[in-house]
Amino acid sequence: MIEPHAPAPPGSPPPWSAPGGPAGPVRLPVRTGTARFLVLAGVFVCAACGLVYELELLALASYLMGDSVTQASVVLSVMVFAMGIGSLAAKRLRGLAAAGFGAVEATLALVGGCSAMALYAVFAWTGDWGGMWAGGPRCLLVAFSLATGLLIGAEVPLLMELIQRIRRQDAGGAVADLFAADYVGALVGGLAFPFLLLPFLGQFTGTLLTGAVNAVVGAALVFGLFRRDLTRRARWLLLLGNAVVLAILASAAVLVDDFERAARHAFYGRDVRVALQSDVQEVVLTGGTDGRGLGLFLDGRLRVSGRDEPRYHEALVHPAMTGTHARVLILGGGDGLAAREVLRHPGVDRVDVVDLDAEVVRLARTDPGLSALNERAFADPRVRVTTADAFAWLRSAPPAAYDVVVSDLPDPGITASTKLYSQEFYGLARRVLAPGGRLVVHAGPVASGPRVYWTVEATVRAAGLRTAPYRTGGRHAGYAAGPDRTPAGRSDAPRDWGFVLAARTEPRPRLDPRGPRPHVLTDAALAAGERSARATRIAGLPASTLVHPRY
Repeated sequence: MIEPHAPAPPGSPPPWSAPGGPAGPVRLPVRTGTARFLVLAGVFVCAACGLVYELELLALASYLMGDSVTQASVVLSVMVFAMGIGSLAAKRLRGLAAAGFGAVEATLALVGGCSAMALYAVFAWTGDWGGMWAGGPRCLLVAFSLATGLLIGAEVPLLMELIQRIRRQDAGGAVADLFAADYVGALVGGLAFPFLLLPFLGQFTGTLLTGAVNAVVGAALVFGLFRRDLTRRARWLLLLGNAVVLAILASAAVLVDDFERAARHAFYGRDVRVALQSDVQEVVLTGGTDGRGLGLFLDGRLRVSGRDEPRYHEALVHPAMTGTHARVLILGGGDGLAAREVLRHPGVDRVDVVDLDAEVVRLARTDPGLSALNERAFADPRVRVTTADAFAWLRSAPPAAYDVVVSDLPDPGITASTKLYSQEFYGLARRVLAPGGRLVVHAGPVASGPRVYWTVEATVRAAGLRTAPYRTGGRHAGYAAGPDRTPAGRSDAPRDWGFVLAARTEPRPRLDPRGPRPHVLTDAALAAGERSARATRIAGLPASTLVHPRY
């Protein structure tokens, strides 16, 4: 409960002199001005650490559980709520401000520093258990957000008390000093996470280091300035607690590579050949050599499975290549597999591939398994690869430049991909189509996501194109998976792919009679896939736009 306060009359004694109130001004080993500066510097560092914990939870939640808007809303709202509760709860510790602050910082360092590893461990080792365990990572995310928020909120009244114990000043001035240091520290932490910690140390080591800094600064502040304010028992307890926390964080940092390797094997299997973090996403390659099936995982989603990728890429590319196809644009497709299918058609003069991730393109060129699967498509002189955001690239592309546009992009339900399935995006794609040109869009699974699929179709139509929906089955694994990382072996994993063929005139999904014969796809299968997709139609769905995404 928030306590009402009234202004103290002139000449009133400070609150610490009241019976039963907090202790009086503490004896300091340094001058008052220096002590205040050191406390505010501690506030600065602790605020930076707190924001790193928050950003780490946001980043890991989006990576592990998909929809970043939902995860960000959950983490931020729970954390801000918990900060308020923690601040109220810490009012009872003001009489023991130094010991309370030391205990809060040690606990926060442990909880925040280990949160990334704990969340990833639960996801890797229990993610495919199903049943009551299916929501384990989400429950743990809420628990860490709540605990971190409570501890961050508890810092404020304790720090305010410590500042006032050094030199009494009006409440407004003390709050201004405290929050100025807090907000500047948050700015530094917010910039350090994406530009320093994440690229140079990685998610686990960066968070563990942040926890260690948090513990050291909190302990240094308490023992350096307020050690005389601690009882002997409190000193030993804080020393022991901080030593245990630092030992745990240091041990975890030493073992982080082994932990990451074991967790990756638990999640991807023991056939991992390549694992790297690009500027865009985590890229993992499994198998692909010695007769083992290749798997390409992007941010934990199986994007290419060597067992069933021909079914996907043949259905994606060949119907759109019926007609003029001298100039082809592939949006996405950094794995080179869509380009492989395009190059099988005679009469192709130029293929432009626009993909966001240069590391995926590099692997498609150099990795023995992936380059063999795409038949070294990127070595063909007709293929030109550009590393860019497809939306931004289309805005500056010349009009009427392509006979075929192939949209081989991640599932529309993934927040980062939503703009690539918008009416504005398809309007740009329509602009670059030559007269008689065709656009084909991968639109997610039909059977398990009909509403998303038909929203894509409605959005393409809203951009001024006529559409022909179709689907193909035979999906053995979670290839091109949606926003949720459903393990491929689960019964509810998607078992089909949905596509939308579009043109200015009524398109018809069929194979080019003068083109190459696909290994799997036939005209009969295409006709059946079109009838099957149309049977699931959901009418009246609005188009998805940049300002009103519908996925």
